Amino acid sequence: MSGIKFAFKNIVPLIDLSIGLAKRVDENRAESITILYCNFAEFPQDIINASLGQILRGSDAILNFENHYFFILQYTDKYGATIVKDMFEEFFASHIECSMSSYPVDGENAYELIEDIQANVSNRLSLDLLFLDKERLS
Repeated sequence: MSGIKFAFKNIVPLIDLSIGLAKRVDENRAESITILYCNFAEFPQDIINASLGQILRGSDAILNFENHYFFILQYTDKYGATIVKDMFEEFFASHIECSMSSYPVDGENAYELIEDIQANVSNRLSLDLLFLDKERLS
């Protein structure tokens, strides 16, 4: 089974929808969603597509801006997202530049989670994801 692809312009409402669903099913906020960012710049598109079909669940959302991929993983904490990251690395037999941000630990809404990913990617991977600036996503 594979995730469902969405247009990148829908990243903010899709994250907020996912947070709303998590809140609805668990008032104690124990359920989380994690946004996993992966830089697939080194890989051809057909290989990326094959990996998506093999690794992701039908409940996972896929959004990309060029070779920058964002996966919204429902009911998944950072431990679970790390397993997904490891599966991608095994599939590609290569290290992949990744980062992740989880609700509610790292942010309460889409903009907070996106800012967290932007900061992590900038600090850890020395990449600027300027296309994620709030004013560009509004």
